[in-house]
Amino acid sequence: MHSKDNTFTWNKVVKQFIRSEMSKKSVDYKELSHRLAQIGTNQSPDNLRSKINKGILGAQLLLQILLVLNVRRLDSELIQEIWQDSQQ
Repeated sequence: MHSKDNTFTWNKVVKQFIRSEMSKKSVDYKELSHRLAQIGTNQSPDNLRSKINKGILGAQLLLQILLVLNVRRLDSELIQEIWQDSQQ
């Protein structure tokens, strides 16, 4: 697999994982933006939507999103399942 293809695959994994966690918590982009603002991170709902849909965001923002979504444990089985699905 080429590096570009691998990056695209992992972008899809990030996108699906965050969307899955948002869905579990019934959080939309507006609410996510509000929660992030409460910890001092200002991201508009549209900016979050764009970053998440592209699967491109920094480690700091990813951790902040996981924090405000109250993700207590990363589900490695879910990540692996998303990764395998993205290979097809």
